[in-house]
Amino acid sequence: MKAKGKAAWTYGSKLGLPVVFICCSFFFLAGFFGSTLLSQDVSGALPTPRLLDEVDGGKYNTLPQGETGDDFVSSIPFQVLSWKPRALYFPNFATAEQCQSIIKMAEANLRPSTLALRKGETAENTKGIRTSSGTFISASEDKTGILDLIEKKIAMATMIPSTHGEAFNVLRYEIGQRYNSHYDAFNPAEYGPQKSQRVHACSSFLMKPLSIDALC
Repeated sequence: MKAKGKAAWTYGSKLGLPVVFICCSFFFLAGFFGSTLLSQDVSGALPTPRLLDEVDGGKYNTLPQGETGDDFVSSIPFQVLSWKPRALYFPNFATAEQCQSIIKMAEANLRPSTLALRKGETAENTKGIRTSSGTFISASEDKTGILDLIEKKIAMATMIPSTHGEAFNVLRYEIGQRYNSHYDAFNPAEYGPQKSQRVHACSSFLMKPLSIDALC
């Protein structure tokens, strides 16, 4: 027992207390930082998404564009609300001033909203289904250029050319007015020929206080 105790003391004396203290401190710090890294949530290690104009000062090496492309990089912030059905939220897509300008433009032309009628249906027996008022405005009719600007922005957000879209449908709902559940596509066998027809996988943009439908 004495020999073992003496051997252990001799071994410690050879290393020296300063060396032992430094080694212990090193391993303590290594363990502390290692445990801190391991305890972090995985999502916290992922980079925080940033808008394009916040990265590298907004400077990019753009590629040569095609005949219908752009020579700049753009970013439109959005939030995925649902994948099935797909629903995206675009905050501040249009400014309040732009919306007010469109409302003023549409006010004079607002008329009671109409319905596509099946065979045997009349305006009289379907008058409670849709009670709003509205009008259609084309970007080519807007001398301010606001609708053209929004139309191009919708095209970038949906990746659908603006030529595939219909005119802007501006709707006004007073308190208590409604539009019951309905289809945006019409079976010619039931409704007859239609001036326009929404196809599967169309995109609709709803802008408060506007309703803008994009036909694809």
